[in-house]
Amino acid sequence: MMEERIVKEFCKLVEIDSPSFGEREIADQLKAYLVELGFEVREDKAGDCYNGNCGNIYGFLQGELPGDPILFSAHMDTVEPSRNKKAVVHEDGRITSDGTTVLGADDISGIVAILEAIRKIKEQGVPHRSIEVLFAIAEEVYILGSEVLDYSLIRAKEAYVLDLTGEVGTAALSAPTLVSFTAKMIGKAAHAGFAPENGINAIAAVADAIGQVKQGRIDEITTVNIGTISGGLAKNIVSEGCIIEGEARSLNHDKAVLEVDKIQGIFKATAEKYGAECEFKTSFGCIAYEIDKTNPVVIKYEKACNKLEIPTKYIKTFGGSDNNNFIRHGITGIVIASGMNKVHSTEEYTLVSELIKCSKIVYELMTV
Repeated sequence: MMEERIVKEFCKLVEIDSPSFGEREIADQLKAYLVELGFEVREDKAGDCYNGNCGNIYGFLQGELPGDPILFSAHMDTVEPSRNKKAVVHEDGRITSDGTTVLGADDISGIVAILEAIRKIKEQGVPHRSIEVLFAIAEEVYILGSEVLDYSLIRAKEAYVLDLTGEVGTAALSAPTLVSFTAKMIGKAAHAGFAPENGINAIAAVADAIGQVKQGRIDEITTVNIGTISGGLAKNIVSEGCIIEGEARSLNHDKAVLEVDKIQGIFKATAEKYGAECEFKTSFGCIAYEIDKTNPVVIKYEKACNKLEIPTKYIKTFGGSDNNNFIRHGITGIVIASGMNKVHSTEEYTLVSELIKCSKIVYELMTV
C-alpha cells in the first residue's frame, strides 16, 4: 500500500505547475493535506515581497513525545522547463518526465516523503514528536522564500531539509556562501567607422577585465563563474555599455567575499585604464555553515538510518538550500538526500525504492 500511495502522490504533485513565484496551486493542495492530517496551518505573506502568487506554507502538529518540536522542510517550486510536466513510471522503478521538462523530484520527492511519514504515523497511532513542516516558495531563486519567513513561527531548534541529490542516506553537513555580482561598464558611444577614436568601447574594457579574472575552481572549496554578458546597440557603434553577471561560492564565507572583492578591483582598475566607469553591485544568495558530526541533529539521523540498515554518507555541498537560512536564525539543520537525481535537467529522475527509504527515515526521526 505504501509504495502505491507514494507513487500516486508523487505523480499527482509533480504534474502541478509550480514555477518559482507561481506555487499557488500546489500550495493549496498541500494546505489541504496538512489540515486533513490534523495540522495547524498558516500561510505567510512571502509571495507579496516578490509579486508572487502565494506564501510559504507552515504547519504544526502537537506530539505526545517530550522534547522540542522538530522541523521538516521541502520547497514547492521547480526550475524551468517545468510547464505541463508528465510523470512516467517505468517497470524498473524509475520515474522520469516525458523528456521535454524537468521531472520536479527537486523537491516533490522531499514533500511526498514527509507526507507519507506523517500518514503512516497517523494510521498506526504511533506517539511522535511535535512536528513542524515548512513548504517554502522560491527556493530555486536563491532561497528567497525562507529569506523573508517570519521565524517567530518556528519553535524547533533542529531541522531536516529534504533537498539533496544522491543516494538516500547521504546528508550534507556544510554548504557555501554564494555571492552574486553584477558589473556594468559605462563607456562612450561613437561611430565605429567615422570616429572610433572618440568612443570608449565598454565591451573591450569588459573583455580585458574578464581576461584577468580567474574562473572555475579556485581551490578545493571555492569557485568563481562569470555567467552572462550583454552590451552594445549596433555593430557600427562603439559600445557605450556592457554588463556581466557572475557568482563566487566557497565553503568559507571570507574566501567567497575575498574573491568578489578581487573581481571588483579588477573591473574598477580596468575601467580607469580605458577611461570608462564601472558600477559594481553584489548580493548574498546564502551564507556558509558547517555542522559537526557530533551534533545531536546528526546523531539522530545516524541512528535512524542505522535502525533501517541504510548506509550513511556525509558530504559538503556547493549548493545552497533553505537550511542556509535556518542556520542564520538559530535552527540547526542538515540537508538529506530525498531521491532526486540529475536535477535541473530534463534527464531528472527518482526511484520508487528511494522515495520509500527516505520516507522511512523521516518516520524514524519523527517518532524518537
